[in-house]
Amino acid sequence: MDPILKVMTLADENELDVMLDELSKTKKAVSVGFLNQHGYNLILQKKEIGDSFFNLDYLLRDGKGIELACRYNKISPKLNLNGTDFIPSLIDRLLKLENKPTFFAYGTSSPWLEKGAQSLFNDSFVHCLDGFQDLPTYKEHYLKNKTNGLDVIVLAMGMPKQEILASMLKAIAVSKTIIICGGAILDFQAGKVRRCPKMFQQLGLEWFYRLVNEPKRLFSRYVIGIPLFFKNVFISKLK
Repeated sequence: MDPILKVMTLADENELDVMLDELSKTKKAVSVGFLNQHGYNLILQKKEIGDSFFNLDYLLRDGKGIELACRYNKISPKLNLNGTDFIPSLIDRLLKLENKPTFFAYGTSSPWLEKGAQSLFNDSFVHCLDGFQDLPTYKEHYLKNKTNGLDVIVLAMGMPKQEILASMLKAIAVSKTIIICGGAILDFQAGKVRRCPKMFQQLGLEWFYRLVNEPKRLFSRYVIGIPLFFKNVFISKLK
């Protein structure tokens, strides 16, 4: 079996509900991330990047490419659990807890950082820091503001920086902590980036919609990255 696909947490509807419940009741530091075709390619580029993905407690399937890779390896892909849908669902459940968590949002830039955090966390107070600091700065900020209760940290600074930071934060978190690698979640929540129409989502073409809207930034990730991804999946199967 493909060693990258093997570490994923795949879930159907019932398993998803159990997972959300486990996360909301965690007694330790846990990390959540998402595997799409871009992440798959990054894992193969450098050992440090691969280790940061493999260190995630929940690595969820995101996108059509990983679904096809699962089917090629005779793995049931189960639900598509992209961060844009999964993270708000988890936050909604956490906001219903009797003891409200302390929230942290690291990523993107102002004013999208503050707007996205306000929307995602339903106007709760959030410790914010933009996504362009060096990694030790986030560690210092978290250690300064962490609590003895449940801390929830959303990292929205893109791959692989957020996954590497997730490993670092998980190592220093001594209380209940949920660390979530969120990619563009704050930009989506703030309205900076628009979600593609449902038709594109249902057809697995969200990547195409994003490419059309951001061709310069996403050309390498999709036009070059998608053929490379299928090549990598094929080679991994041969091995």
